[in-house]
Amino acid sequence: MQAQLVRRYLEHDGHTTLLARDGWAAVDAARRHRPDLIVLDVMMPGLDGMSVCRILRKESSVLVLMLTARSAEADMLRGLELGADDYMTKPYSARELTARVRTLLRRARPVNEPDQVLTAGPIRLDLGRREVRMDGRPVACTTAEFEILAALAGKPGRVFTRLELLNRTNGSGRESTTRTIDVHVRNLRKKIEPLPDSPVYLLTVIGAGYKLGGYDGAG
Repeated sequence: MQAQLVRRYLEHDGHTTLLARDGWAAVDAARRHRPDLIVLDVMMPGLDGMSVCRILRKESSVLVLMLTARSAEADMLRGLELGADDYMTKPYSARELTARVRTLLRRARPVNEPDQVLTAGPIRLDLGRREVRMDGRPVACTTAEFEILAALAGKPGRVFTRLELLNRTNGSGRESTTRTIDVHVRNLRKKIEPLPDSPVYLLTVIGAGYKLGGYDGAG
């Protein structure tokens, strides 16, 4: 029933949809059809949404919007740690859901500006193609991770508060808190830092926020 309702919301907003009735079917459909975005309910039969997200994130950077009846912040943070791009708790309105989907798709869509490239030491971001490379190695980032890294790389050495970074991501939802930025930064460190527990690029400025360092002597 809930899945059919979500489907109607999205199709009314102009999207083409596929419906998977359990977790394993969702994994199979994602692999076969390669959708632009997956609306993933945590409480799915067969394989829960958290497990589905974990599997898919190992294989692709597909956008994932998680839905759940759980409103605890710990559940939201766990979903983000697994690589979800955004998170909504029930109940929600059709307008809210479709707005969040549109925002995710818009931010993830490559723009026709291939010359917009940010470079900070070994980190290279192509803003037009929305691609990240570390020492020439491609790095798969979620939409929120890319936005955070783009902000930091755009002004290396400048300290960004968590609220500033939250505003650069999809942090407009009622569930979003500045703690979600800590989760995204932890995930980024796992992808680009030689030693994630001893970062040299994504640096914490205690009591302030984060900055990009570790290049040309910056720290």
